[in-house]
Amino acid sequence: MNKSNIVLIGMPACGKSTLGVQLAKWLSKGFIDTDLLVQARAGESMQSFQDRDGLEKYQELECSTVQSVVCENCVIATGGSAVYCDGAMAHLKSMATIIFLDVPLEEIKKRIGDFSERGVVIKPGMTLDDLYAERRPLYLKHADHIIQCSEKMPDELVSEIRILM
Repeated sequence: MNKSNIVLIGMPACGKSTLGVQLAKWLSKGFIDTDLLVQARAGESMQSFQDRDGLEKYQELECSTVQSVVCENCVIATGGSAVYCDGAMAHLKSMATIIFLDVPLEEIKKRIGDFSERGVVIKPGMTLDDLYAERRPLYLKHADHIIQCSEKMPDELVSEIRILM
């Protein structure tokens, strides 16, 4: 399979979905948001599913959902926790260039506010600082390219990604 797809990974509130839609439009590609696919499979919000069935079941659903994605010429915005599933990331890497949208922790904190209702996959008792420290190495591990997103407008980010492609 050729790598006509672009996958965006990164922390919650880093701009994967927002930038993904704009990037798809500007590059004449389709757009897929894996969080929306997971919600459609679950039949409810990510937070409701996690509250009822737990973190582990949610991650299983997310992993199988991401592994089921088959497309060409698309921008794919993943859930921030997709990087926990090696199988899902290997599947995405086989069909896409993976771009990590790197946003500093302090900026993530400002953007996300109260994450208790956002559907963030986070273990009980973990802080956003803990989550960032746990996930950032995974994003770096899986990324083909890293885009520094701090204080940049979407059109600047799209231009940077276009150059990479």
